[in-house]
Parts: sequence; C-alpha cells; structure tokens
Amino acid sequence: MSRMEPTAPSSNPARLDLTASPVDLTRTICDIESVSGNEGRLADLIHDAVVALPHLEVVRDGDTIVARTLLGRSRRVVIAGHIDTVPVKDNVPTFDETIDGVDYITGRGTVDMKAGVAVQLHLAAALAEPTVDITWMWYDHEEVSAELNGLGRLAENRPDLFEGDFAILGEPSNSRIEGGCNGNLRIEVRAFGLRSHSARSWVGDNAIHKITPILQTLSAYEPRQVEVDGLVYREGLNAVGISGGIAGNVIPDEAMVHINYRFAPSRSVDEAIAHMRELFGDFDVRVVDQAEGARPGLDAEVAQQFVAAVGSEPAPKYGWTDVARFSAMGVPAVNYGPGDPLKAHADDERCAIDQIVECERGLRSWLMA
Repeated sequence: MSRMEPTAPSSNPARLDLTASPVDLTRTICDIESVSGNEGRLADLIHDAVVALPHLEVVRDGDTIVARTLLGRSRRVVIAGHIDTVPVKDNVPTFDETIDGVDYITGRGTVDMKAGVAVQLHLAAALAEPTVDITWMWYDHEEVSAELNGLGRLAENRPDLFEGDFAILGEPSNSRIEGGCNGNLRIEVRAFGLRSHSARSWVGDNAIHKITPILQTLSAYEPRQVEVDGLVYREGLNAVGISGGIAGNVIPDEAMVHINYRFAPSRSVDEAIAHMRELFGDFDVRVVDQAEGARPGLDAEVAQQFVAAVGSEPAPKYGWTDVARFSAMGVPAVNYGPGDPLKAHADDERCAIDQIVECERGLRSWLMA
C-alpha cells in the first residue's frame, strides 16, 4: 500500500471549478467539511457555481440547491445527491493511496456520497444540450433524522420540482445500478412483570426472563428472499438492542427488545407492521420508525435505456435510500454512484478513482445518447 499526503488542501476555496475533472472535484468538495447541520458553506459554493451557468434555472431551498434545464425535451430525469456527511474522524482532508494496485481517494464523504455529487456537478456544467431535460438536486441533512431531510422538505415546499419520468440517486453502488430499496421498520417489543427485592424474587415476576420467547422467535426466524420485478431482495429481522432492570438487587418489572425489520419493497409499511404484530402479538409492540421501500423502477423505457448505456446488470439495494421518496411521488428511481457501500461511514472511507471515472462515463453516455 502506498499513500500520498495532500499537498494543498482545498478546505476553503473561493469557488468551485466545475470544469475540473470529477476526480479533482471529489477531492475539493470532500475537503470542505459538511457534517449534517454544517452544509452551508458547501451549499453556497454549489449555488454560486451553478447559478453562473446560463443553461440552468436555479432554485434554492435552505441548503438544498436545484438546477434544471428547460429545453422542452419530451422526457425529464431527476438526478440527486446529498451534500452532508456523518461526523469526521481524522479523515479530512483527503489523501490519495494505492491498495492492491487500485488507486483511491481516502477521506470522509468520498463514498457517501461526495464522489457521486462531484460527477453530477461536473456533468451539470458540461451538458448544456442533453437529450432529456435534467433536474439536478443537491440536498442537505440526509444523514440525520428523516424530519430534517432536505429532500423531504423540498418535496413539501416545491413538489413540482420532482416531476419527471425517471430519477437517479447517486448513493454508492460501485458504479453499478441498484434498483429500488428495502423498506425499514423499527419496533420496541416490551414484556412486563412485577418488581420485588431480588432476595425475595418469588414475590416478583421477572420481566427480563419473559422476553425469552421474543428472542427465540428472532433466532428461529428465516428471512425471506423476495423477487420483485426481476430483482431478489433479502430481508432481515434482528434484535438491535435490549434494555431492562433498574438495580442489582431489584427484580425488573419491564424489559424491552428493540427490533429492526428490513422488508422487501413488495410489502408496504402497514403489511410489515401487521407481520410484526403477528410474530410478537402476545407482547406490547410499539412502532418507533418506519419507511416505505421502493420497487426497482426499471420497467420504463427510459430506465431500460439507462441500463443499456451503463452496461451492467442491475442489482437490488438492500438498505433504505431516498429513492423511496421519488417512488412515493410516482417517479421510478434507482441508485447509481461510485464507491463501495461497505466503506460508507467507515473511518477509512475511500472511493476507487476508476469508479468515479466509470460513473461519469455511464451518465454522460446515457444523457447524450
């Protein structure tokens, strides 16, 4: 492994040069720290860069920037990416390194998902005459709670901007197409007992002991693999937390298992909740978070043309992404961006340079076909 330290960190550039290569642009915007809630500086630079492009109409909503062509094409596509990251951990500024013969840019946000944003920004500037109209969206607060999500806010304030025949979200997918996404449900399942002194435990009723059937159900559960529109989605049902007990000499009167259910997009949130109540109906079940999945979005002709241009076999997206927001608004959507999802949020987050190049090639060839 070889590593090249950055020689001139660009953490405070006066402007963004969108004519720079997507690789160089990735380094630049990754060196601008934009942890969720601190996107303002990067949003300002993106706004100033795209507002100077005569072929784009620009709209700003908070720290979300929308830029779109108005060419009167018969079809419109929406291409989106979030500009925030999870917290930095000694991984800004970026540096280049080579591992097993592969060249990477290493640093926070390279995978999730500033390399994808860099590709989009470069193409937004370069493609003044695409064969479809394009709405570019760069939004804030994706890495935090859903109610803060800039894309969700924009959908409420300007739903007209989401009109389109197809959407692409630049989430990391190794520069391969990943269709749709699984739904996400979190529940708390509680058991109740009777508190007593542990020296006289027969007087009480131990709630922690009573969660045993919950854990047995989870251990025995066989998650489904479900084919949806030609893609096979893997589900998952897991305990992600357990709480109970108040002191070392007290029999607990309440215990809770926190459960996460990732379900195929063929199932609605209501159906997922009903399935959880079917499994754990003898206990107190409380829903604490829910998000619909999204079907693959590959049926439309424009989507099939995109698959042909990229030249890779589509795969399912197992995690939840904002493609579900587009799907809920009637716009089929896929994930397509550089970076290995397994490196998202990692301390050694790094994106292969050849994937950035490939992503730019795939999008350009399709948008100009």
